[in-house]
Amino acid sequence: NSQNIANTIWAYATIGHSSPQLFDKAAEITLRRLDEFNSQEIANMVWAYATVGHSSPQLFDKITNIPLPRLHKFNSQEIA
Repeated sequence: NSQNIANTIWAYATIGHSSPQLFDKAAEITLRRLDEFNSQEIANMVWAYATVGHSSPQLFDKITNIPLPRLHKFNSQEIA
């Protein structure tokens, strides 16, 4: 589920382990299911990709289009 994906990516980033294959696969799955992710999961995913320096232009472009309709659901920490 979305929480498991976000938590796994977050955990790898937290320990500083970049696994390009894992991050690419997570992006592929997330692109298909992004509407299932809540604001915290999206924030954690973006943080994780940025932390390990893993680029995923398609994922980031799609995420960029999400916050406006959902902005009212984001708290100040998630926006930051």
